[in-house]
Amino acid sequence: MSKETEKQRWQRNFADLLQELRVAQTGVQILFAFLLTLPFSNGFTRTSGFQKDVYIVALLSAAASAAMIISPVAFHRALFRQGRKPELVRFAHRMASGGLAFMLISMVSAVLLVTDFVLHRSTALILTAVTAVWFLTFWMFLPFLRRGWGDDDIDDDDDDPQVLTGD
Repeated sequence: MSKETEKQRWQRNFADLLQELRVAQTGVQILFAFLLTLPFSNGFTRTSGFQKDVYIVALLSAAASAAMIISPVAFHRALFRQGRKPELVRFAHRMASGGLAFMLISMVSAVLLVTDFVLHRSTALILTAVTAVWFLTFWMFLPFLRRGWGDDDIDDDDDDPQVLTGD
């Protein structure tokens, strides 16, 4: 088995990151599309002031998420063939992380919006808090805990953008 060069490793890390962004991008685009159409539905006129505020948070955070998750593509276009793949991977990693944070805010806000519309506020707040903890468990807590597992396993640090960037 041949050892990959540093350039090949940066290229592989960028390709892996793009694959991850494709999954996130689809999710945020579907959520954003739903939120864009919501005010034009018949029932939206029955929303309370609180629900409209929650809607605005969900909508704007979905827009911010979409912008951040798609931005590595624009950055890649601007840096195309300039030999700046390490900079691109670092930027894409930060944008993906920020985009996921905004997606979390948008998804939890959307859950609050819908549950507050159909249930009592106290029940909606409890379900929304459970939803937030659920997302944080799978998107933050478990991955963070996993970072220390298997230190005796095969070294795969080159797959971690934080190891690559020194962050």
